[in-house]
Amino acid sequence: MELIIDRLSKQYQNRIAVDRVSAKLHRGVYGLLGANGAGKTTLMRMLCGILKPTGGTVTFDGMDVSEEGYRAVLGYLPQDFGYYPEFSGMDFLLYLAALKGIPRPQAKRRTEELLELVSLQEAGRKKIKTYSGGMKQRLGIAQALLNDPKLLVLDEPTAGLDPKERVRFRNLIESLGKDSIVLLSTHIVSDIEHIADEVLMMKDGQLIFQGAWNEDRGDLEKFYLSQFGEENTNGEL
Repeated sequence: MELIIDRLSKQYQNRIAVDRVSAKLHRGVYGLLGANGAGKTTLMRMLCGILKPTGGTVTFDGMDVSEEGYRAVLGYLPQDFGYYPEFSGMDFLLYLAALKGIPRPQAKRRTEELLELVSLQEAGRKKIKTYSGGMKQRLGIAQALLNDPKLLVLDEPTAGLDPKERVRFRNLIESLGKDSIVLLSTHIVSDIEHIADEVLMMKDGQLIFQGAWNEDRGDLEKFYLSQFGEENTNGEL
């Protein structure tokens, strides 16, 4: 299981959003850190085939990002995922499962499993418009897991989650990383420092660090803040 990012670039007129990023990812959890505007979301959208790169390639086990086989193994949670407010959580997941070509009996089983996994089983039949921000985010996490992806791309997935939900989510991601490649983008260091097998840091469209972070390197948050700005009470920027 290998995701190869090779000299990936994205340029908008005179601005380079992602600048020749290269990395190899294997089974495990990868935390992608960077301030707003660092290029994290642009990179993730190219990894998911939503944006076409200006240069470079993305492959998963030899499959190009544009191939159907690549999309079949991909799960994606964008910062703002679209949903239908009049749908119930369950109906929304069943609808997306149908779009992904998952057979109805399997889809119903998987939907029930995921609603339980993200603690929405009691709210599954309620309309999404009645959900809190945290509940909508948990539903977004569930939809990203529908097809049991081998490559899971999560863009700021803990936005809107309370501290208890955040801890539960981190535990879930840690378990998913045992059987898949999980790339988790955030600007909250505590979301990844205890669960990421490797840390990637982006600044001005480039990777400035990739590797395992251990105590010998010092405090991750202090290093991060030295690169990206001063600390506030939440360790955010």
